[in-house]
Amino acid sequence: PTRPRTSLSMSAALIVQNKGGGHGELGFQLAKNLSSNSKISSITILQDSACSDSKEPFVSYASDIPDVKVVKADLADESMTAEDMQKLLGQSYEYVWDNASKGAVGAGKAVVDCAKAWDSKLLTYVSSAGIYQPDDVFPMPETTPTKETAGQVLYEKYALDNDIPFVSFRPQYIYGSKSNKWDYIDWYLDRIVRNAPLPIPGDGSQKVSLTNSEDVASLLASVLNDEAAAVEQTFFNCGTNNLVSYDEVALLCAEAAGISDVEIQHYDAKLGKAKFPFRLTDFYVAPDTAMAKLGWEGAKSTLEGDLSWYVESYKARGGAEKEIDLAVDSEVLVA
Repeated sequence: PTRPRTSLSMSAALIVQNKGGGHGELGFQLAKNLSSNSKISSITILQDSACSDSKEPFVSYASDIPDVKVVKADLADESMTAEDMQKLLGQSYEYVWDNASKGAVGAGKAVVDCAKAWDSKLLTYVSSAGIYQPDDVFPMPETTPTKETAGQVLYEKYALDNDIPFVSFRPQYIYGSKSNKWDYIDWYLDRIVRNAPLPIPGDGSQKVSLTNSEDVASLLASVLNDEAAAVEQTFFNCGTNNLVSYDEVALLCAEAAGISDVEIQHYDAKLGKAKFPFRLTDFYVAPDTAMAKLGWEGAKSTLEGDLSWYVESYKARGGAEKEIDLAVDSEVLVA
């Protein structure tokens, strides 16, 4: 049941949502999460019109989040200004989440400019942990050096230069029931269900942050728990506290698929990735800062718990029957 609204807490939320891919489900899950938050009285999704309306999660907007207003826009239009965006939306917003922009140009710049013009209480940005250039500290802390030319870094800089209340989350690998990017876990299942060996670089003990999109959404919403602390910290790693190793992913997938015999072949990472879905070496974050400063309670999901529905989804998507080219694996597998 939704909580009663009081006039003191009437705050409109805007979620700027990309066309799909790894972050494609986050706007949908965030809207679901915010719809039961007493601070938020209305939710609008500014949706990139390049999305496929017949695919998840976009096809579920009308049925699953009927009270959320959806406005379409060409977010790839680099000529878009704050004025254009304001005309499309027709109102101002106290809270803005940007899960679309990859830089401070076009729609990305317009989002920041709008948040400033609206005097928004918070602009929360979905960046990426992919911008990190790690030394040897793992999990990578928020102070890890970043690639200064990355679009996300330039967006963060533009927002901070504009002196608005700003928070940036840096997620990693995301999966979910309404996802439109399944590559990471599918790589394992593609080989397991065909009794093909799994070429895993190094010794397979490298950890990975594979996070359910609902947990990412609850992290993004946790800024509302303590807005001042969020702005003071500014940067938050975004992912599950239930980390697993590359080898553990293989074993968990095999167990979920009901296959007892899984052949893992470790190979010298110098031979390259072939099609392996993760980094060759350790490259992972943990949500300790968000847990300590925003009171995030940790992930509600575990990979182990989610793999039963994931395997069903894999089968429903024709994963076991589709043509898979495993030739590239032979580049790294021992002859």
